[in-house]
Amino acid sequence: MEILNKFLDKNGLIFAFLVVGVIVYGSGLISKKLTNHKIPGSAIAIIIGLLLAYLGGLYSGGQKGLADVPLFSGFGLMGGAMFRDFAVVSTALGASLLVMRSTGWIGALSLLLGTLLSFLGGVGVALLWGYTDAVSLTTLGAGACTYIVGPVTGAAIGASSEVIALSIAAGVVKTIVVTIGTPFIAKYIGLNNPHTAMIFGGLMGTTSGVTAGLAATDPKLVPYGALTATFYTGLGCLMCPSVLYLLMRMAF
Repeated sequence: MEILNKFLDKNGLIFAFLVVGVIVYGSGLISKKLTNHKIPGSAIAIIIGLLLAYLGGLYSGGQKGLADVPLFSGFGLMGGAMFRDFAVVSTALGASLLVMRSTGWIGALSLLLGTLLSFLGGVGVALLWGYTDAVSLTTLGAGACTYIVGPVTGAAIGASSEVIALSIAAGVVKTIVVTIGTPFIAKYIGLNNPHTAMIFGGLMGTTSGVTAGLAATDPKLVPYGALTATFYTGLGCLMCPSVLYLLMRMAF
């Protein structure tokens, strides 16, 4: 055990990747076997991660969740700003501007409207919860965009860890709602062709939710919805900690 502890201590980051890989694989099995892909594996994995972070914080009494437990110290680096920003950038680079242009100005408008409407919805709920400061309102509004935009925005403008955690939870809830609701509303909104799929992805934004929802509706629509949903994440990470934050500071 002493040899194992020393090995894990020196290779904490590799062990962190191993643990995340096991969680993602297990979440995929749960999504497939128990929910028939109605709830995406990524959402299940995030819920498991939040639970582990909470339990790690209770066990260690620290401030960094699971990373405060010596065995899982590698999560401190893996969950840091460097890897987070790398993940965001690598996701955005997976999309093609040439393909997106095929939707014309409607596609760009759907991205803008989707970001603003989700942000304002999140801010409205945050106000009902009693938050009144611009930093918390902006972070929770960003979380309503996606569970990536929330923590990126919160870290950029100095939000508390509690508010960032709530923003992630808001994004997870949105992902699950979009995933489950898409097949039911598809026929009512004409979601049956690539053009509307790209607009839908721009309005909803959550890549996991849009992908899973479209897969349950028509697998052929998945790449089109995922394309604009990917740009949505990048646009949210750009607008929320800058323009929208400044507007919130002016209003509150």
